[in-house]
Amino acid sequence: MVLDEHQIEAWLDDHPDFTFDYFLRKATQSMINTWLADRVIRIAADERKISDAFTTGDDRPPSSASEASAGRKTPIRKISHEDINPNYLPLKPMVSTNEQGSLSFYAPENQSPPTPRRNNNLGRKLKARRISHWHNPPQIKNGTDVEVEEGDGNSTAVIDERDMIMELVMDIAMDLDVTSVSHRILQNVSILLEADRCSLFLVREKAGEKFLVSRLFDVNKESTLEDNVVKQNEIRIKFGQGIAGLVALTGNTLNIPDAYKDKRFNQNVDQKTGYKTKCILCMPIKDQGKRIVGVAQVINKNQGVFTLKDEKIFASYLGFCGIAIHNAQIFEKIQLENRRNEILLDLARCLFEEQSSLSIVMETILTHSTSLLSCERASVLLADPAHPENLFKKTFEHVSDQVALESKLENLQNGNSNKRKVPFNIAITSFVQQTGQIVNVRDAEKETKFQFVEDEELGFTTRSLLCIPIRDSLRQVLGVIQLVNKMPKAGPYFTQSDVQILEAFAIFCGLGISNTRMYEETARLAAKQQVILEVLSYHAVAPPTESLQLTQSEIPSAKSFDLLSYGFDDSLLSDYDTMRATVRMFIDMNIPEKFHINIGTLSRWVASVKRNYRPVRYHNWRHAFNVCQSAFCMIKIGGLLNVFNDYEQLALLISCLSHDLDHRGTNNAFQAKIEHPLARLYSTSTMEHHHYNQCLMLLQSDGCEILSHLSSTEYARVIKLVQHAIISTDLAVYFKNRTAFFNIVKSGARDWANNEIQRDVLRSVVITGCDIAGITRPWSVQKKVAEQVAEEFFEQGDIEKNKLMQEPIDMMNRKLKHKLPNMQVGFIDSICLPLYEALSKTSKGLKPMLDGCLDNRRHWKEMSQKNEAGTSM
Repeated sequence: MVLDEHQIEAWLDDHPDFTFDYFLRKATQSMINTWLADRVIRIAADERKISDAFTTGDDRPPSSASEASAGRKTPIRKISHEDINPNYLPLKPMVSTNEQGSLSFYAPENQSPPTPRRNNNLGRKLKARRISHWHNPPQIKNGTDVEVEEGDGNSTAVIDERDMIMELVMDIAMDLDVTSVSHRILQNVSILLEADRCSLFLVREKAGEKFLVSRLFDVNKESTLEDNVVKQNEIRIKFGQGIAGLVALTGNTLNIPDAYKDKRFNQNVDQKTGYKTKCILCMPIKDQGKRIVGVAQVINKNQGVFTLKDEKIFASYLGFCGIAIHNAQIFEKIQLENRRNEILLDLARCLFEEQSSLSIVMETILTHSTSLLSCERASVLLADPAHPENLFKKTFEHVSDQVALESKLENLQNGNSNKRKVPFNIAITSFVQQTGQIVNVRDAEKETKFQFVEDEELGFTTRSLLCIPIRDSLRQVLGVIQLVNKMPKAGPYFTQSDVQILEAFAIFCGLGISNTRMYEETARLAAKQQVILEVLSYHAVAPPTESLQLTQSEIPSAKSFDLLSYGFDDSLLSDYDTMRATVRMFIDMNIPEKFHINIGTLSRWVASVKRNYRPVRYHNWRHAFNVCQSAFCMIKIGGLLNVFNDYEQLALLISCLSHDLDHRGTNNAFQAKIEHPLARLYSTSTMEHHHYNQCLMLLQSDGCEILSHLSSTEYARVIKLVQHAIISTDLAVYFKNRTAFFNIVKSGARDWANNEIQRDVLRSVVITGCDIAGITRPWSVQKKVAEQVAEEFFEQGDIEKNKLMQEPIDMMNRKLKHKLPNMQVGFIDSICLPLYEALSKTSKGLKPMLDGCLDNRRHWKEMSQKNEAGTSM
């Protein structure tokens, strides 16, 4: 037994408990969203009906739906295609081809202006001045009209034929609503010709066939628009049928003094209405291009029959009416096009709201497609570009709420819930996918090209079908969307209007699918990157055995390592001893105790930092260790212990050890020259940003979290200090800061304790002083350091010369190696001496660094002079 929808609905109404329980158990999110959206639209429709009542007054509601719904999340809008493209309006397709041959979608930039309100004063004035000018002409004296007084004695008028017609033309000139302007035309015609009834028929065209329609019938000069609008169906008349149809076909005027004696007159209307038609005057309405846009018909003159003069007056007025109707129709098309675009843009907004999942996007597309075009079933089949022989990789289906309810009840009876609800129709869908052509089957029973072999298997009958390709921005076919069975209430088949709407919507669908695929691919790449980072992090962190040895070993004192000396020489220590000395510096500054850092965690972090320095000539672990020792010495014996607080001391040691992590032996300019990815990531301080990120990675790696016991506020504070310090090691940043530092020192107005800006500048120059502290070491150490730096520079210069085919700058040119002493003197004079002079003024404990720098300058100057003397000889 097959139940129709009315029987199912009646049964559910009679069993509310079952209905409610079934809804709680079976309702999907999509069903709930659809119900909510439908409710919103119903409410909005009711509000629109109320607002329409005010459109003739001065206080008008918002001129567009978008104004009334600003800020509201776009629901699923169930709207018939007739609302956005009635069949009688030959709107051009929204999908057109541009000059490049690609599809484009045009939407108006601004809202269409609201229909101007009718000037009701003019209508009242015309009625008040109803003078039968032609039947009771004014008296003429000496060629001048005489004033004629009205019956109420309050108004007088001097009216001639031309003035009255122009007055009536002005009455319709500003009305851009087709129905309203038609009604006003008929009322004015009734006044002009003193006719009892008037009707107006407009020309429309559908499927190449022209016909007349009228929603205004039997209008008189006293009737209102609401009285005369045909409530149900429009009156349709074929060309050549009846008097109005004959006038539309021939374009000739018909003046029939006795309707019942004319065979062309249809007496059935009089018999149904009880009205007696006596005489008829029927005339075509033409636009400025002489095309017939309508037919006006007046019935029963109040006195006598319609004369030749009436025809002349009628023709004069209708000449202007044709233009007014044409303008109103153009305006109506613009409004409908604008409404159609608004709906499609709303649909696009819904589509792009959620693009993290392809299944969600597909559900959105199918839900809106079935709702918008009133079809029973829909599906999307996505192509497999990697394997074109497979045709389709994924399929998605959706059925309307009514079909879904029927299917569920059927499944309850048959116990089969896994059956597909939408046929694949491989013959059709593959044809559309391969050719990119649209298939619109209006009557499946009469279709000969394609067979619907899946109907019997799925238990339903295909009546109509529309299948359209979905393309991406490159015009490649991503898949197809097929709609099956137009809802009976919406029509027997999918119209050309449906095709246009779905084509436009398919453009957004293609973009949505492409974006979602891109998002999913990005998510997959992000997941792969996360896995790679985990693997790299595992290898970047020192193994527990290495850090365990460091933890369990005895850490000698700072004095035994000579850590409290500005003349420290790291070459006396092994790599393992440099790690033990590093731990000793943290311990002597009470950092593990103050910040609750486990010695094992600290040891593993130190070992991991060492592990992440590359074996380059100079910017390696030894350099980082020396920079850290300089900072330790400046704090402990240089007088900075009372200047920097605990957080700043912790950040400074971390920064010194980490400031050149993963250095490649080349500078920032080189990264830009070879267009390294690092240069694309960071446009300034390229390597310094990379060093900071590596530092952050190690601090967050398992087993190296030396900051884990800090609160979130404390952690953020220390990380900010570390970032500031590492970026400050870029000499370009130093040159920006040193003028401010020199001015603070020179002015004597320094306030390191309370002025945060001054403290920032001080921290910046202190780490620079630590970074280049090799220039302050004893001559034997300094000479070795300078040679290491020079060799690293020369290696970069060799790469630039041999691979980039560029001439390196002097300090990186191996051919100018003999000029090293002179370049060192220049380096000391321009950068080092001014810095250490200012630092020594900040704290007397830092003066040994200045003395060391001056001593080394003397040695380099002597070497430079010897080289010059040797060259001159």
